Amino acid sequence: MQRRVYPAPCGHVYLFATCLVDLFLPEAGLDAVHLLEREGQRVHFPRAQSCCGQPAYTSGNPVQARAVARAQLDLFRQPWPVVVPSGSCAGMMRLHWPRLFDGEAARVAQAEELATRVFELSEFLVEVLKVDFRDCAGPPIDIGLHTSCSARREMGTRAHALELLGALPGVRVSTHENEVECCGFGGTFSLRHDDISGAMVQDKVASLQANASHFVTADGGCLLNIGHAAKKRGCALQGEHIASFVRRRVERKA
Repeated sequence: MQRRVYPAPCGHVYLFATCLVDLFLPEAGLDAVHLLEREGQRVHFPRAQSCCGQPAYTSGNPVQARAVARAQLDLFRQPWPVVVPSGSCAGMMRLHWPRLFDGEAARVAQAEELATRVFELSEFLVEVLKVDFRDCAGPPIDIGLHTSCSARREMGTRAHALELLGALPGVRVSTHENEVECCGFGGTFSLRHDDISGAMVQDKVASLQANASHFVTADGGCLLNIGHAAKKRGCALQGEHIASFVRRRVERKA
């Protein structure tokens, strides 16, 4: 994967919260805003935003996905970074939106320009804002990290999450046996193949639980899937969006 050239901070960012954060994890969206504002950024939230179109796209419905993406394109007119607290949604916007508009030259150009400004949250905090957490503190904790398939393979943001968590005093990220494997969510995959999805997430829960009692992830779908499976299994594994975990730690002063 070609290394991306990162811009200097400009003082303004858009937040594309994703539909899962909006509907199920609003606290993670607010925590992302807090982290960005902590670094001196003014966060803009276009209220008309909805979905990135990934569910339709991965289900083989490009027409519907294009309609959803088209509704978002005009919301980010200023040349500011678009920060997304989800690796899979950021990957959809950066890598797949330009392909959706094949044959519409103006829209392709618009989507390609926007793609250059799309950043996953951990990536933006580490590479653009270059966060420094040395003035923060907290009790020692071992955590597991789950990186969604898209975030790991399309966006390459596992490294950013590791660097972000590694900058927090007292935090140690434990590796686990099934780290590279899917949690079984996969958007509509979990609905169409619930038996396979259920077996996959049980493997993921067992792998995480064997090394830590707490895990973090930057993707809401994975968080909900693993968290609900752990609860149903009756185990003590607790999950949290990486934005919420980082915010709690940085608010503890040394």
